[in-house]
Amino acid sequence: MVEYSTNSAILIINKGKCEGIIMDTNKCLSLDFSILYRCTQKYYDKALKEFDINAGQLSFLTIINENEGISMNNLAEVGSYDKGTVSKEIQKLEEKGYVLIENGEDKRVRILFLSDKAKEIMPKLYSIRRDWWEFLTKSISPNVLEDYLNARNKIVENARDYLKLNNDAEAIKFFGIQKTTLLDYPGKLASTLFTGGCNFRCPFCHNSELVFLKESVKEIATEDILAFLEKRKGVLDGICITGGEPLINKGLKSFIIKAKELGYKVKLDTNGSKYDELKDLYDNNLIDYVAIDIKNSKDKYGKTIGIESYDLANIEKSVELLKQNKIPYEFRTTVVKEFHEESDFEKMGLWLKGAKNYYLQCFRDGDNVIESGLHAPGIDELNNYKKIMEGFVEHVEIRGI
Repeated sequence: MVEYSTNSAILIINKGKCEGIIMDTNKCLSLDFSILYRCTQKYYDKALKEFDINAGQLSFLTIINENEGISMNNLAEVGSYDKGTVSKEIQKLEEKGYVLIENGEDKRVRILFLSDKAKEIMPKLYSIRRDWWEFLTKSISPNVLEDYLNARNKIVENARDYLKLNNDAEAIKFFGIQKTTLLDYPGKLASTLFTGGCNFRCPFCHNSELVFLKESVKEIATEDILAFLEKRKGVLDGICITGGEPLINKGLKSFIIKAKELGYKVKLDTNGSKYDELKDLYDNNLIDYVAIDIKNSKDKYGKTIGIESYDLANIEKSVELLKQNKIPYEFRTTVVKEFHEESDFEKMGLWLKGAKNYYLQCFRDGDNVIESGLHAPGIDELNNYKKIMEGFVEHVEIRGI
């Protein structure tokens, strides 16, 4: 089969204006795709109107013309199309008299040919495609264009590889590793692994790159993480899995099982919102220590996590799960002057009453904080909050000062 690529989906990798703001491509890659796609659609809507076809159908006709007798399944594979989409669009093209559908030697296989009507207009369709390509690439030197085409082909190849992953639903993605730490896992020499993505938008979060996952953030292959852990067996005691929010990753459980098989203790940092996932790990003895971030008092939770009117039911259940004291755990709050006051700790104290460990973490500003202009509380404020929490929790400490 002839290798085929279409000019109807082209990514221009350069510096450009995005909504009036100058930013480089790795900050607006998705927007570049969107702009190019929409402009291409508008061009083809106008150029193809006389033939009563759209840009997607143009791609189908082109592939069939260059691969006479291609099957429906192979057409879907070449263009990475959904099979249902192929069936629907080919039916439309058949009704318009552009495509002929025949049965192959295997009666279950349907093979495709262009009608004489389609063959008659193909030179014009190729001309329309070429005109759009020439417009897009005007003023670009041959060397730059060649480099772009090589890069585009590699991007497309990588995209195809993604679709071929048989177990993508179970994938977990890591975007950072601290190879050795004595701080993140109490009493253990550990390695800290950073997952990407989060279902909260806490303004004071210092890991904005892990929350929003810009294209510039590089993924660390899971195989590389496991290879590192294999190499450090007997040196490290455990791993700390943090984020982002680790529990939004469907492949977390399977990864933890592999880490446990290597002999590692596992500490999980979570916001507590994924109760079912947490309980599953808890009930199956796959986690050895849990830290839940308690963001604020219940009445100010939505504002503190950037999601107004947030339903706390799952977090409340997660808190009660840990208070069963079957495994070591801690609750902790990052204290921000603009979000916390004395009454909040009185309310949190009542909520967490009877818990074993609670930590106040002093907010620290930085370049990666989601919202700028926030401030840390003073030491006297922290000590006052600590004293309040000591009336409800067995062990209370201040971190980050």
